[in-house]
This record gives sequence, structure tokens and C-alpha cells, in this order.
Amino acid sequence: MLKLYEKYLEVVDKYLQKYFEDQKPFIHCKEGCTYCCETGDYPFSRLEMEYLMAGFVKLPAEIQGVIKKNIADLLNRKPQEGKFFHKCPFLIDKKCALYERRGIICRVFGLAAFDIVDGKKVVVIPECGKQGLNYSEIYDSSNSTVDMEKFKSFNTGEILPCPPDLNNMIKKVAKGIDDLEFGEIRPMLNWFEKQS
Repeated sequence: MLKLYEKYLEVVDKYLQKYFEDQKPFIHCKEGCTYCCETGDYPFSRLEMEYLMAGFVKLPAEIQGVIKKNIADLLNRKPQEGKFFHKCPFLIDKKCALYERRGIICRVFGLAAFDIVDGKKVVVIPECGKQGLNYSEIYDSSNSTVDMEKFKSFNTGEILPCPPDLNNMIKKVAKGIDDLEFGEIRPMLNWFEKQS
């Protein structure tokens, strides 16, 4: 299943690259920028976690130890109820220890996306846009909206649906890779909790 998932990722990465290229005027991501990795709950499917952990076991013991400590510390701070936003435990010295094995949510970080809010289709920009980074040129902080006229003036392509639908991506861009089963999707830390 993991080999099939790698084929899926190749196709999805090419698909996402088109969005990053089309929206290049708004993208200010660069190496060392980890804003997206500093605060989130990182929803991962069972398959994404299996792929991530298959890479984890190949890491040097020292790095595995740092990641295990990060996870343990986060689990100790995690509340029983509600969302828990935190730094990704795989982020070490401002770099992802398993970048090539990162989940889909990580692969779309930095892009704007369409979402439905109160029955209306709206553009949602990444949090870093509110900090003067991605899409800040079209973000109106006074009313927390995106200036669609400005956005259209850059002649960029379409925007991703939000949140990215893994199964829809198979139907839309990864035809022929129909046998993937993503399984349940949970916030990353929930995969590390002891199950009763």
C-alpha cells in the first residue's frame, strides 16, 4: 500500500506544483520559514501516518529521541477536549525531519483555498498572510477578507478546495490509483495517544 501511496504523492505533488506556480506572486515561502509548522493540529489519515512512521524508523537514533521527547511533551500538555494547536513534533532546528514523507496538509501549506463559510464560497489564506507573508498583498486586515479584484488582477489560476479532499484528489488527478485506503483522519497527536 505504501508503494502505491508514493505513486499517488508523485501525482499530487505535480498537481500542487501547478497551484504554487500559478500563485507565485503571492507565495513568499522560503527555506527556514516554518510558520505553518509552528501552530496546527496537523490532520493525518492512517495511511499518511503509516508512511510518516515508516520514514521515522529509518532516522538516526538521536533524531528519533528528540521527536519522541517532543511527542511526549505535547501529549502531557494536550487537553482532554477540544483542538490543541502546537508546533509539529517533527520540526527540528526549523527543518522537517521527514520532509519527503510529510502529509498532504503539509504539502498544501502556504496556498490559499476556497471554503464555504455561512453558505458562501470564500477564499481562505494561510495564517502567515496575516503576518505579512503569503497573500498579504490581497489580504485586507481591517475586515479580515481577501480583495478578490486584486487577486484576479494578478491573472493567477484557480484556487484549491479547502480542506483538500484526499479521495477527491484520487478521482481528479490520480486516475488509475484507485485502490488506496486512507483510513480515518485524526489530528497527528491523536495517533500517538494510547488507545483504550
